[in-house]
Amino acid sequence: MMKEWIVEALRYYSGSAHYILVSKWIWEHKRQELFDSGDMFYKWQYQIRWLAIELRKQGVLKTSEESPKGTWILRR
Repeated sequence: MMKEWIVEALRYYSGSAHYILVSKWIWEHKRQELFDSGDMFYKWQYQIRWLAIELRKQGVLKTSEESPKGTWILRR
């Protein structure tokens, strides 16, 4: 679920955004789902950072070496 949110947010920002913008997008667009998720509400910002690492390993995001610090970029 949250992996898809990250990708959706990055697509909104034309494929590239600082992780803070991604967090803001998630908060603005998925707030109710976060409220309804129980404990995830308290750890979602931490969780998306780990999920970004997984998305890099899966080849969905460019590696940290290929991206400016703090910026997540979708592979095209």
